[in-house]
Amino acid sequence: MLSCKDVTKLVSESMDRSLPLGKRIGMRLHLLICKFCARYERQLLLIRETARRLAATVEAPGEPLGETLSVEARERIRESIRNP
Repeated sequence: MLSCKDVTKLVSESMDRSLPLGKRIGMRLHLLICKFCARYERQLLLIRETARRLAATVEAPGEPLGETLSVEARERIRESIRNP
């Protein structure tokens, strides 16, 4: 049986690449019996999804920020760029 330390590493790795069948099965079996590692996996999935959604809402470089920043904030940014 895999340790919690091993499983947390595998959970993270599994989000970046496909794991070999044996490791996947061992990880899944551990997640079935360990509520703490199962919670860790759910939290990691939530963080990943939140980051993906945030990245989708950020404007592309070079596009104006529009109304997301106040006029004062935009002016402070311009000043800091002009006078580093």
